[in-house]
Amino acid sequence: MKDISTTSYRSSRNAAYPKKRPSPSGISKYHKTSPLGPPPVTRRTPYSAKAALLQQRQRQAQITALRRQGIFLEEEYREDICFYMHEMERYTMSSSQSMDQQPEIRWHMRPCLVDFLVEIHFTFRLRPETLYLTLNIVDRYVSRRIVYIKHYQLVGCAALWIAAKFEDAKERVPTVQELAQICRDTYDESAFIQMEGHVLQTIQWTLGHPTAEAWLRLMCCEPSVEEERVQHVARFLMEITLFYREFIKYPPSSIALGALTLALFLCGKPRRIFEETEECLEIVDYLDNRLAKHVNDLSETLVKKYSYAFYSKAATFVVQYYLQGGRFVRQSFITLPMTPTRPSTSGASTPMSATTSISDLSDDFPLTPTSPSSFSPEPFSSSFLSEDDKENLPTTFEPVINKQRTEVPPDHFLPHDFVAFGRPALHHLNGSPRMTAVS
Repeated sequence: MKDISTTSYRSSRNAAYPKKRPSPSGISKYHKTSPLGPPPVTRRTPYSAKAALLQQRQRQAQITALRRQGIFLEEEYREDICFYMHEMERYTMSSSQSMDQQPEIRWHMRPCLVDFLVEIHFTFRLRPETLYLTLNIVDRYVSRRIVYIKHYQLVGCAALWIAAKFEDAKERVPTVQELAQICRDTYDESAFIQMEGHVLQTIQWTLGHPTAEAWLRLMCCEPSVEEERVQHVARFLMEITLFYREFIKYPPSSIALGALTLALFLCGKPRRIFEETEECLEIVDYLDNRLAKHVNDLSETLVKKYSYAFYSKAATFVVQYYLQGGRFVRQSFITLPMTPTRPSTSGASTPMSATTSISDLSDDFPLTPTSPSSFSPEPFSSSFLSEDDKENLPTTFEPVINKQRTEVPPDHFLPHDFVAFGRPALHHLNGSPRMTAVS
């Protein structure tokens, strides 16, 4: 038998407190029964509303660009992730001083090995991070172990195999049979497996190296998304740094920032002056000097790789720029000092300048001379020139840097067939049957 008192209590309670129905849009409705009245509505000016909308669209474009590149970086974890990447790049750095002590390997052999690895990397369509991780593994191994010339190519192939397994999809990783065929059966298949284990033990299985490619992707999406051509030129410049010794001592974050700085300058885009560091400008100077003096010595494989339209013909653009005598120019901010003036003691009082002290107001010191009102700080001002001199003044300012080389380079020096290469291959690295079959 039902309890009548309980039933009547529930019905009276429901009548006194009616059940609220959730809003279909998921937003609780405002009830006019509030004694405080409706909440105040913050009004925005058209300019502020437009600026907020533009900022929201830019941020959405940055997130979309990041996700298109495979980077899912949450805002609240961004600083922690960048801090961890900085720590890991310092932990996984190699030592060029230790590499100098190798008994057989010399630095002039490095471009041959890198050229060989770039060709294999491009043939198998591996990710850009794989190439940088490969060279990092090679440098760390060579920094800790003695490597002979006959094993140098084997170390490079084993490092590429490890990096591809770590970064790329399974179907893109080259097999042991393919690596042996690329090396023209110089090494047995068991040698690759044995070298792989030895390399991993030497580097203590540490593969989480933040590459320059990973840093570049973050920099190109924050604070604004850079153009695709700028990114391709920066990638071309970053891969140039893999060939030479002077860039090994710099961390990948500085390499990426230096390449991006030079790419922005070459493409005529505004630079990130407030983000540039001393290491970044040193890298830019190294790249600029090498391209200006040895542009004909660039890797033929690298130039052909970045001469495709897929990479916005970045190599063709950079080589033409330096063949025409272009150079990088640092921007310098010159602040002219201001002459302090003595405030007048009679009449209306004026505030003292920042360099005027109390002792300047005493009679023991002479008055600071003030410039006449007709003085012009310009050395070629009209008040200091005669009528004959005014006719000889140039109408526009012409920088001296444009007058260095005005002649047009000959036709046989222009890409693609302008580069003269005479670098001998290391153990016949180039021109493998795998390359011919794929290409």
